[in-house]
Amino acid sequence: MADNKTAPTTASPANYIDSVGNERRRQDGEHLLALMGRITGEEAVMWGPSMVGFGSYHYKYATGREGDALAVGFSPRSANLALYGLTYAPGADELLGKLGQHKTGAACLYINKLDDVDLDVLEQLINLGHRYMVSENFTQA
Repeated sequence: MADNKTAPTTASPANYIDSVGNERRRQDGEHLLALMGRITGEEAVMWGPSMVGFGSYHYKYATGREGDALAVGFSPRSANLALYGLTYAPGADELLGKLGQHKTGAACLYINKLDDVDLDVLEQLINLGHRYMVSENFTQA
């Protein structure tokens, strides 16, 4: 069975954020680094070359494939900020309706910049998402 492509590394999340070329993405990345750390109480860890994660969970599919993934996190991509682990928890849909300008994908929340969203609602999503992803109640959709 193949190893997971996205795994924790020893790279520095702060150094990664410092290396982001787009100034807006770098500033938003610094803000998310502090915000997610404060809310989750977890230390930031790089997952692969471009994902900053806080906490982890173990998954196992019916096929037998299993592994670990970041509980919540983000990646300051060139096109947008991708946020992970914030859309699964019961109650997330209601909060997403109050968040502000965003898009969702299969497992991601995409925002152009932090100024586009209500930061109080984002904090609630981070808290809710983290608690759910690390709980025994989380089930992969």
